[in-house]
Amino acid sequence: MLHAIGGFFLLNALLVESEGPWDRTITDTARAMALFALVTELLAAAVTGAFVALVRLRRWWFAIPAVLLLAAIARMVFPPVP
Repeated sequence: MLHAIGGFFLLNALLVESEGPWDRTITDTARAMALFALVTELLAAAVTGAFVALVRLRRWWFAIPAVLLLAAIARMVFPPVP
């Protein structure tokens, strides 16, 4: 469930577009959505770590939050420009 929420925030961060050259809030919006995705996926990674420690999940389950975390960080570093 946390991956779906994090993916939703990341999708919003990736799909946000500028309305024109006057739209100065596009950078802040994309970074905020990416930050929400980052926080959600860090929480998901912690929960995944707990279940891996209990041997309920295998280690490859860390790939899902890792990919979403890298994408969120990339969007924070390279936001869209107005």
